[in-house]
Amino acid sequence: MRYITYLVIGTFFGIIMFKSEAASWFRIYEMFQFGSFHMYGIIGSALVLGVIGIQVIKRKNIKPLDGSEMSLQPKNKSVARYLIGGIIFGLGWALAGVCPGPIYVLIGAGFPSILIVLIGALFGTFLYGMIKDRLPH
Repeated sequence: MRYITYLVIGTFFGIIMFKSEAASWFRIYEMFQFGSFHMYGIIGSALVLGVIGIQVIKRKNIKPLDGSEMSLQPKNKSVARYLIGGIIFGLGWALAGVCPGPIYVLIGAGFPSILIVLIGALFGTFLYGMIKDRLPH
């Protein structure tokens, strides 16, 4: 039952991403060219909703779907790791024209060329897993 809930939420999220054009290569390109507020508005509203959601979870002591205790740990305040990781993520996003979430949305929408991007993302994740012990954390 839990997996069906996740599938329904993920499907709903994918539909919203596709209909809002957040998965559109043109909108992503337009964002990196500073041509429109569209994507910044989506990202900004997601940030605001995320902050509000986390505060509600903390103050109301909301539990996950499986009933276990929620553990929200503070992040390490290292600037270098977020700067370097953000640059790598941003360059990959700009080169591929898609960030990890919309990869599945675009495949589901019938864009088979995105399978190449998915393979690259999976390879990058595998490569990170191989070298993560040698990276500054």
